[in-house]
Amino acid sequence: MTGPEVSPSFRLVYVPGVMPDKWVRVWNERQPDVPLTLTQVPAGPAHGMLRDGEADAGLVRLPVDRTVLSAIPLYTERTVVVVPKDHLVTAVDSVTVEDLADDIVLHPLDDVLGWETLPGRPALERPATTADAIELVAAGIGVLVTPLSLARLHHRKDLTHRPLEDAPASSVALAWPEAATTDLVEDFIGIVRGRTVNSTRGRRPQPAQEKKPDRKPERKKDGPAARNAARGRRGTGGGTAKNPRRGKPRRRS
Repeated sequence: MTGPEVSPSFRLVYVPGVMPDKWVRVWNERQPDVPLTLTQVPAGPAHGMLRDGEADAGLVRLPVDRTVLSAIPLYTERTVVVVPKDHLVTAVDSVTVEDLADDIVLHPLDDVLGWETLPGRPALERPATTADAIELVAAGIGVLVTPLSLARLHHRKDLTHRPLEDAPASSVALAWPEAATTDLVEDFIGIVRGRTVNSTRGRRPQPAQEKKPDRKPERKKDGPAARNAARGRRGTGGGTAKNPRRGKPRRRS
């Protein structure tokens, strides 16, 4: 005797700054019998959860280990510098790395930007997280360069941000273990890519309704033979056109 069948579920992880709400909503509409478990995790651990099979898919930041993970790039974020509202750079619409040469630029341990050379002057210590770095910016310790979504996530009324034109950018992707490309993963890929429920590339297209055969109406016979036959039927009992019978002959006196 076998045990009870386990109901399917879909485990999705996402990193801070990513907003998966619209895709989750579509999933719940299309897959009401498959619950989606949504978990937010830091950028680094998200990759590890996918590699270890602790999640079916993830909305993560690139790069990923392509030897074990498949990934579909979704979008690239704008990079901004977070500063106090009274900072000099607030007088301009955008900033360059050279504009930060005299500033202490904080570099948190969970930074997601691939810097080759850090701008500005380094701090004595690296903050543990982006959230900690935001607190230091508010305390006047330095400035922070980060993706726009993270600046918005940690928004404070006493801080603002400006676009940083020549800085590296962070890209977001949908990733999943290559060896575990399940049907549910394919379903979520279709949702993220905007496929309709009846898309031919989706896994579960709705069955098309059976089309009833068209019944063509019978065409009336036409042509010379048919017309002659019709005339013959109309002329029955009245003689032919060449020898019409018009009653009895008149009697001579």
